[in-house]
Amino acid sequence: MTFSRIFRVDILTLISLVGFVAPIASQKTSEDECGRTAHLQTYSNAVFVKEAGDVVGFDLAFHQRNGNSITALLYDYEGVPNEDGISVSGEISGREVTMKGNWVLHLIEEPSKKEVIETHPVEISGTLDSKRFRGTIKISGVATPVTLKRVNHIWMCRC
Repeated sequence: MTFSRIFRVDILTLISLVGFVAPIASQKTSEDECGRTAHLQTYSNAVFVKEAGDVVGFDLAFHQRNGNSITALLYDYEGVPNEDGISVSGEISGREVTMKGNWVLHLIEEPSKKEVIETHPVEISGTLDSKRFRGTIKISGVATPVTLKRVNHIWMCRC
């Protein structure tokens, strides 16, 4: 784990533990996401860490559209997990993928109950084949090199 990844995880953990802001509950259920991603080409490095009692890693579910256009849903299980996927889009040329999007978080500030909206830019680039995705996931400027293996479902649908 690189310093930048540790820093990102520690900041998100600090925010969730201190209680200054709390995420608004997602209106989508994991069942909705299971149906939404069932037909997509999904890659993952998500694992359950027994000692922490938490899932860490990423799921990336691709949908290739016409020609070189590609879209995906990114699930980030670090810190405050996103249950409804971060929508990204871009291009695929041969096996090389580049995509961008925004992760919009709706948070509630405590104790004032004021809604806070945070937007984090997301960039994904790498090489995609039938067995794995190798590349970089960058969220708010923090780049994380990843190797994601092909799986049948996103993590929350593996039951």
